[in-house]
Amino acid sequence: MKVLFAWSGVTAAATMVSSLLANDPVRTSPDRAASATTARGRASTAPVAATHPVLSRAITPSRAPAKFGARGVAIAALDSTVQKYCGSCHNPTMRRGNLNLRGYSLAGATESDATEKIIRKLRAEMMPPPGSKRPGGDTLVALVETLEQTMDAKPINPGTRSFQRLNRAEYERVVRDLLGLDIDAGNWLPLDQKSANFDNISDVQAISPTLLEGFLNAASAVSRIAIGDRKAGLQQVLYKTSPFTSQHPWDHVEGAPYGTRGGMVVKHTFPADGVYQIRVNVGGGVGRPTEDVDISVDGERVALLRYDRGVNRNSESADLPLGADYLLTEPLTIKGGQRTVSISFVKNVDGPYEDLIKPHEWSRASQGNGSAGTTEPAYLMDVLVTGPTKVLGLSDSPSRRKVFTCAPTAAAAQRVCAQSILERLATRAYRRPLTDNDRTSLMKFYDQGAKAGGVDGFEDGVRLGVQAMLASPHFIFRFERTPAGVAEGKDFRIDDLDLATRLSFFLWSTIPDERLINLARTKRLSQPAVFNAEVKRMLADPRAEALSTRFAAQWLRLQDLEKVKPDAFLFPDFDQLLANAMQKETELFFEDMVRKDRSVLTAFTAESTFVNERLAKHYGIPGVSGSHFRKVAYADDQRRGVLGHGSVLVQTSLGNRTSPVLRGKWVMEVLLGAPPPPPPPNVPDLEQTAGAKDGKVLTTRERMEMHRANPTCKSCHNFMDPIGLALDNFDVTGKLRFRENGAQLDTRGNLYDGTPITTTADLTKALLKRPLPLMRNFTENLMAYALGRRVEDHDMTAVRAIVRDAAKQNYRMSAFVMGVVNSKAFQSKRAEPVAADDNQH
Repeated sequence: MKVLFAWSGVTAAATMVSSLLANDPVRTSPDRAASATTARGRASTAPVAATHPVLSRAITPSRAPAKFGARGVAIAALDSTVQKYCGSCHNPTMRRGNLNLRGYSLAGATESDATEKIIRKLRAEMMPPPGSKRPGGDTLVALVETLEQTMDAKPINPGTRSFQRLNRAEYERVVRDLLGLDIDAGNWLPLDQKSANFDNISDVQAISPTLLEGFLNAASAVSRIAIGDRKAGLQQVLYKTSPFTSQHPWDHVEGAPYGTRGGMVVKHTFPADGVYQIRVNVGGGVGRPTEDVDISVDGERVALLRYDRGVNRNSESADLPLGADYLLTEPLTIKGGQRTVSISFVKNVDGPYEDLIKPHEWSRASQGNGSAGTTEPAYLMDVLVTGPTKVLGLSDSPSRRKVFTCAPTAAAAQRVCAQSILERLATRAYRRPLTDNDRTSLMKFYDQGAKAGGVDGFEDGVRLGVQAMLASPHFIFRFERTPAGVAEGKDFRIDDLDLATRLSFFLWSTIPDERLINLARTKRLSQPAVFNAEVKRMLADPRAEALSTRFAAQWLRLQDLEKVKPDAFLFPDFDQLLANAMQKETELFFEDMVRKDRSVLTAFTAESTFVNERLAKHYGIPGVSGSHFRKVAYADDQRRGVLGHGSVLVQTSLGNRTSPVLRGKWVMEVLLGAPPPPPPPNVPDLEQTAGAKDGKVLTTRERMEMHRANPTCKSCHNFMDPIGLALDNFDVTGKLRFRENGAQLDTRGNLYDGTPITTTADLTKALLKRPLPLMRNFTENLMAYALGRRVEDHDMTAVRAIVRDAAKQNYRMSAFVMGVVNSKAFQSKRAEPVAADDNQH
């Protein structure tokens, strides 16, 4: 595929072992069959063939033994089991789950798209479904083990993928690493499309004119932010606060000066040293009409404004609306670059805060309009930064220090310096040593900028060179080279430089550092000992937090926390500050698991978590003060692992009530990797079920039972509802509760395998009885994120092998990471067919 990019004008063109997990029962050969349990439950010491309800009819003493599968069970018997217990629903007529198993045979398992689906459901023990007939003994275990052996005996296919491009999050991290800037890529780039839970999957990273224009605009803007702009004109940037943001009289915003409360902290780019003004829009103040507003830049106060409610102190200004509570600073001289600007209220209240009507945490959404008996503190609505009205020059900044490693005055020396700057930056940006064509192209842009820049030609030339580098396909796209002579459909190891890029974007979500590039350039990275040492080094690096904020956050769907806004009248204590703390808790929890190399099973069983004062108060954990997060132990087992995290419980709720269906679906889909099918058409929503009966307000459970009385709904709800009900002791905001609508909660139920569950602890124990589905699903997600493509059926052999090896190490996090990066899928590719290019002559 050929990609033409306007700015730069650059044209881009082991067989796995089949043994079972260490904790699986030992398989027996046909002549040493293990004892089986008869259909009536009586122990039997006779050979399996003699006691198995199907096998005994398939084999007779006068015939040669049939071909056997796992646990000494005949293949013919397993085929009969599939037809008898699965074919009744999965047939051409019913096609439950859009699956037809009529005529399915283990002999053709490797060619069937249904095999991996069968393995997944059997390992989770979800099939046959609750209430259906099941074969006796260990027949189902023998079936799934035989299927796994059959599939794992196939030659390994490493798969392939088209090129990837930088998404928003990666673009931001790369710019931070490369130029020392904190930017919001959403200012220029459209939303990233997700596939298989993640935003880095190549097959949905479409290229459109809008996207290309966004990258061009980003390159221009970022290069100007990094270098500064002596010719900057007057700009206005407006920052707004969310109505869900807490502005309580004693809530301190992180980054604001101590002794302040409420307000906002923003990273603002001042294009040059110059004169600026800041306008503040303040509301509220019922009962406390007078406030002092502190404005600080990089922690240093630059203005202190007095707010008198209802008094427009700037009414003479033609720039401000009459009657509005706007505050305007005097002209301020501020140095150029990215600066932290905080606007907050000077804290003037200590001790108890009395409110006759709403004595709870405070946000604009929960407070509504001020009324009698309510003390409404002043709150910040928006801030407008205007300038520069006068440019005074360019000061030193972290980004300029990243760029200008030399600053000669002589014209001849300037070009040599510029080339060294652009070569250094582009080598990291392109993630490989530069070619002569790369150097020539970048220096053409330097010469163009230097010529047009006049007195400031050197800096203008470097800026245009940086802009061209950021717009180059070699920066934006991650092309992987296919060695010459590799035939279509053949496998090959990827180049060391491409391996370095894969590894870096997997573990850090950014470009390789100089050490990694040097090892790749000298062809040492692919040496197993060197490679594994680098993986360990990278996991210990602070940038490995990407595994929590990028991988884990998307796997656990923490972004959905933003979509749920609990009803402010029913849950007035919930605000954005609390939601942010919930997300931070889960990210720190997973980061600790990576840093301490803990077992992934601790994600379900952990007896401690990370909280600050606000979140600890919400959870009912005593003895925690301050806004910083720290690790604390739970007092009991009511809230353990991620199932007790507010980030999970809120995202699986509705605004005004809990949703056991959403919570059950989340567990099945996100943790078990076995989502229920979508509801059939024309099925009424739960909200259409009556909320009261005989004058009594119904609980969520009672409404669910009425809803699933419909046989069409019952089959799926039998899976989801018991899981979700076990989590119903947590309300919409994740706070522990024991009553709903005044009635005692009833969370009793039976998991799909018949295990009785009532609490979150019961659910966790039931899930961990079968860790295999949990660990395989985790591995699938980790592989998809690492490879930048969806995990296909042919990848499941590698997934099972990784989990088998991880089980021997107690499922430690490093075992999964090492398993993924050492897999053939990560280090190799299958050559794709090369399409003819009509544009080539």
